[in-house]
Amino acid sequence: MRSLARLSAVGASTAILATALMTPAQAAATSWASCPAGSGVDPRQECATLRVPMDYRKPGGPTISLAVSRIKTAKPALRRGVLLLIPGGPGSPGLNRPSVQVKKLPQDVLDRYDIIGFDPRGVGQSSPVSCDLATGDLSVTKLKPYPDADGGIADNLAWSRRIAEACARNGGPLIRHISTRNEARDIDGIRQALGEKKISYWGVSYGTYAGAVYATMFPQRTDRVILDSNDDPDPRRVARQWLANYTVGVEDRFPDFAAWAATRDGEYGLGTDPAQVRRTFLDLAAELDREPLPWPGADPEELNGNLLRETMLNALYSDANFPMLATLMHAALTTGELPPPNTPPAAAMQNTAATAGATMCNDVEWQDSTSGYERQVASSRSAHPLTAGMPVNAGPCQFWPFKPAEPPVRITSRGPANVLLIQNLRDPSTPYSGALKMRRAFGQRARMVAVDSGGHGVYLANGNTCGDQTVTSFLTTGNLPTRDKSC
Repeated sequence: MRSLARLSAVGASTAILATALMTPAQAAATSWASCPAGSGVDPRQECATLRVPMDYRKPGGPTISLAVSRIKTAKPALRRGVLLLIPGGPGSPGLNRPSVQVKKLPQDVLDRYDIIGFDPRGVGQSSPVSCDLATGDLSVTKLKPYPDADGGIADNLAWSRRIAEACARNGGPLIRHISTRNEARDIDGIRQALGEKKISYWGVSYGTYAGAVYATMFPQRTDRVILDSNDDPDPRRVARQWLANYTVGVEDRFPDFAAWAATRDGEYGLGTDPAQVRRTFLDLAAELDREPLPWPGADPEELNGNLLRETMLNALYSDANFPMLATLMHAALTTGELPPPNTPPAAAMQNTAATAGATMCNDVEWQDSTSGYERQVASSRSAHPLTAGMPVNAGPCQFWPFKPAEPPVRITSRGPANVLLIQNLRDPSTPYSGALKMRRAFGQRARMVAVDSGGHGVYLANGNTCGDQTVTSFLTTGNLPTRDKSC
């Protein structure tokens, strides 16, 4: 993305209202103009920059930029307010999400809401941060802490210490103020800048936790809340539990891929039944642990067992990715030419690593002993071989030099009954079992729609008419289902 230009002033009445609602550090008027041209940017999307405190404990101190975007309602006479899109991650950009979702959202929703996007603090165009990690430390099999082929974690511990030290050295002052509590405060700053008394939003993945924290910190400022693919909100563990939940999510979801591949054994040769496909995957991963295959352009530039496991995990996010995983496995099994790798740009990985690490480590402490991690990894590798101990391994938070400035938020039932959770039953990243904990935490504030589908992302993502219509109805009418619902 390109830098956002400073933009022209809006009408005087809007500027006065926004200024009246904002603290002095936030009081720059929200000024809109066309976004910089870019791939897939809808010409209707407008962009603006607003200022928020870097440290909310010092509202008169240094400020940072938040890049915000919008596509205005198609029918102003029907306008209810704004629908903010809260991105996942943590560390994912969201500035251009209105351009993506406006192609999917039903007209009834587009008629009633301005669709709002933003890059969270530290991400993309919102005062981006970087820890300037060494190239070798950006490998996808390091950023998720896969143990060595023999299960050892010494390399993980050394990498974790390097990352924590690099972020402390290179991340600048903002690295200490990237947290979910501060993202919630930034969201409230966006609400104020837009001149809205209340805000509706659609949070996906990590965005469900950020949205739940906002609904807890600012319950009376919420209008209609959609939380899609829900994180476990355990306040004792927070992101540490999200990683641990991969063990469950992958086991829930892998049978969908195995069944799909078994019906295509003639094409891919992975097995004629799901059990055989699973065994093929585990055997291939073990073989690649021993003898990796060259894979130019990948990171690392070899197909080893852990890179196969990480590719599998990503493939489980959507049925559309199944052919990619099956093709890679077939090529590795037959010593054929491996397909071109899909390696993210290094600059994007630097930004994501810094903001994700800061969020996870600033939200809650991760202190544990080396022997404790070793025991957890060994147990997980035995019980959940598909993920090989990665979800419970040590990471940079073990050595993070900054204590969390605040305790994690405990999600509660206090507030209006205006929260709709929607959840796939077989989600590899945010499993149904964890989503049920979010549902229990909200109590009578919420209802849940459980969708009999696999993958990560539910609303408008997998063609489930029942689930999609329930969400659309809530956004357009405000009526929660009378009870939890299965689709």
